[in-house]
Amino acid sequence: MQPDNRSWWQIVVAALRGEAHDYTQGSLPRAIWLLAIPMVLEMAMESTFAIVDVFFVSRLGDEAVAAVGVTESMLTIVYAFGIGLAMATTALVARRIGEKNVEGAVRAARAALALGIGIGVALGLPCLFFAEELLGLMKADPAVIEGGAGYTRAVLGGNLVVLLLYLNNAIFRGAGDPALALRALVLANGLNCVLDPCLIFGLGPFPELGVTGAGVATLIGRSAGVAYQFSMLRRGVGRIALRDVRTVEWPVLRELVRVSLGGVAQLLIATASWVVLMRLVTPFGKEAAAGYTIAIRIVIFALMPAWGLANSAATLVGQNLGAKRPERAERAVWLTGLYNMVFMLVVTALFLALAPTLVAIFTTNPATHDVGVRALRTLAYGYVFYAWGMVLAQAFNGAGDTRTPTLLNLVCFWGLQIPLAWFLAGRAGLGPDGVFWAVCASESVLAVAAFLLFRRGRWKLVQLAPDVAPPA
Repeated sequence: MQPDNRSWWQIVVAALRGEAHDYTQGSLPRAIWLLAIPMVLEMAMESTFAIVDVFFVSRLGDEAVAAVGVTESMLTIVYAFGIGLAMATTALVARRIGEKNVEGAVRAARAALALGIGIGVALGLPCLFFAEELLGLMKADPAVIEGGAGYTRAVLGGNLVVLLLYLNNAIFRGAGDPALALRALVLANGLNCVLDPCLIFGLGPFPELGVTGAGVATLIGRSAGVAYQFSMLRRGVGRIALRDVRTVEWPVLRELVRVSLGGVAQLLIATASWVVLMRLVTPFGKEAAAGYTIAIRIVIFALMPAWGLANSAATLVGQNLGAKRPERAERAVWLTGLYNMVFMLVVTALFLALAPTLVAIFTTNPATHDVGVRALRTLAYGYVFYAWGMVLAQAFNGAGDTRTPTLLNLVCFWGLQIPLAWFLAGRAGLGPDGVFWAVCASESVLAVAAFLLFRRGRWKLVQLAPDVAPPA
């Protein structure tokens, strides 16, 4: 193992190179940053898909931006399955790696990919044929439906690559190879950034597809990233080599399903609430929907790096519980939460000061700009709480306790956020601003509740089924 007295720059270089490291031993701050640096960049890359799409599509008008926003709000259902499965995958892979059981980690990875492919096909096929109907259910304007159906069809119909992108990166993270996940997203985003303007505006030999081009570009970029992930897994570039993906052990698949049910439910509860929030905003007009969409894309861009830090807590908790070191796992969570809080304080200050400038990058419509600025500033008031909430949620998930965050999401989002948003937006007469304040309040309450539950320590006692090797 490397000595613990290396400089910050040496740690950054080691993290980006994907240096092998035992995360159950040695300096805890160093372990956090070796994991967090590529994970932060990975999450920034993931959020770049949406921000790039909105940047170029905004040149086509508010209808196009609204189409992206409504589609992305529905795509959050796919994200729920992808991230929920990814949580379980990271937990199982990290636990096996912590136990020094690499073959068990491989079996968990194979089961995760088989499950992801099945879900991706089942979700994607209906979206290919009913894109217009889905937009209609969201009460989108007729102009949004007419212009945005192609984008919806490409993004939702091709959701299999979204799931595989999440799952492969969850395997890398759980194994302690976050730099490999980063490489795949750099490739995917690079292609998306190049193809977006080409396919939207018809540059050079490319056809002019309008907002549909943004969906096609994103699909191509993500597909290339998935192909690269499989190449690295097949060659065994990191700790896990998947040279045979056809063999799936049912006991492992059952355990993955058991753990992931809580994760999927957790994310479905959270993301479905975002669909309802968009439904509450759209009746106030396309400017409100577009402004809200722009603000959310900027927020996601800022929160994804914070999620990267939170993901490092999940890996550290999983591996250290597997190594029978629960105290080290707990220290990792408190330290990661502190780092995340400092980061989000900086983001809060920037958003409060620069909200008009940031929103102006995406729209010149005064009404849309005004909604976006109000949304961005209102949501920013809760960022310190968000910082702790996301770290603590991922700590529970990394331990395999997906039940606690699921219950927290159910109570805070459906018991508090949606009723409060409905009341403030309608009965209290705040319009879309009521939705923004409801989000801020509910996320803050969730963070406080997660803090109190984490301190009780029951997550340290969560048991995952032992890995059972198939008969020779």
